[in-house]
Amino acid sequence: MTNRRDWLTSLGVLATGGLAVGSFGPRFNEAFGVDDSNNPAANVGDRTSTIKITKLTATPMQRKVFLKLETNHGITGWGEIDQLEPYVATALARSLFELLDGENPTRIEHLWQKIYRSHRDMRGGPFMTHTLAGIDMALWDITGKLWGVPVYRLLGGPTRDKLRFYPTPNATKVGAGPQPFSGTPQQIEGFVKSVENARKQVGPDGIVMFDAHCAMPPPFLMQFAAAVKPYDLLYIEEPAVPGNIEVFKRLKQHIHIPLAVGEQARTIWDVITYLHEGCADILQVDCAHTGGITQLRKIAILGEAYHVPIAPHCVTTDLGATASLHCSAAVPFYLIHEYYPSISPPGLVTKNWSIDKEGYASLPQGVGLCCEIDEAKLAEIAKTPSKPEWPTRGRNPDGSIADY
Repeated sequence: MTNRRDWLTSLGVLATGGLAVGSFGPRFNEAFGVDDSNNPAANVGDRTSTIKITKLTATPMQRKVFLKLETNHGITGWGEIDQLEPYVATALARSLFELLDGENPTRIEHLWQKIYRSHRDMRGGPFMTHTLAGIDMALWDITGKLWGVPVYRLLGGPTRDKLRFYPTPNATKVGAGPQPFSGTPQQIEGFVKSVENARKQVGPDGIVMFDAHCAMPPPFLMQFAAAVKPYDLLYIEEPAVPGNIEVFKRLKQHIHIPLAVGEQARTIWDVITYLHEGCADILQVDCAHTGGITQLRKIAILGEAYHVPIAPHCVTTDLGATASLHCSAAVPFYLIHEYYPSISPPGLVTKNWSIDKEGYASLPQGVGLCCEIDEAKLAEIAKTPSKPEWPTRGRNPDGSIADY
């Protein structure tokens, strides 16, 4: 006669102190009459060990690249490559498929490291990290679909019920827009007047931000910051060209408005210096710049250790914005998120989240990234050649090249 201990052992269960711990597989289900036939996750464990990447498709689309990964189980993942010349990004993505072919897409961290470390002269640079971002988004998309959950569930679950986004539906853009910086008192006064007008429009409870876009030399930015201090800016974005931390330290000593940095930071190794030197009040990193969700999450964790929140920069379509939203939903130190719905061609991306009249985005509903791509629409858009755009805004009054 089989005793209880022998029966538990036959099921692969270890009983200790009244607690049974083990693997309840088909024999357990059979013994207790459990029916898993209607449970979509019942065979996930087997599928995670056998799923393989079989194909990568990169499609240049206007100034973006849409990237699709296919697997032997029919599950596909999508990602977006942004802020690179699209044909260069497409060629690089197709080349990197050699490192993905036959790999298990659920080994996201492993594949991130494999690609990032594949070329010592390209690691850390924009071509590698921006392209890797699109691949990383697609890997998370596949893994979420495989497990039947939205990506933010894989990241630990949401830390908030909704996320503040900007611009809000009732936002108004004020100011002169992109232009060469001449450094004249009249131009600085014009910037100050724009901030003053913005504060009047939104009232004391509204949010006003200023994007310096790395275009103002430090002495002029310090002069400007002193003049706009009464108008309670949320932050000054991109105060200086990255590369010399001493410039940021000098600005931080003289400017008493929060500084948002990191739009051009691409890895934890770029960000750590800003944090260690106390030069960042807000990390304005971009999911499509940093190598995707995997690296953005690590940067957010670094920021948390220094009590510095993220306020993700984002100029992607709804696909890239949704990937960034998933990561933002799962980190505790979060401030606000940039988003421009007009960037997405109509009908290309269907997303399962929305923004309310107060400017808060709902949590995505569905599986994976919770986006659907109209591939016929993508193919139609891709027929129009993507024209390279080098966005230098022109020249200063003296003929020198203007930063932007």
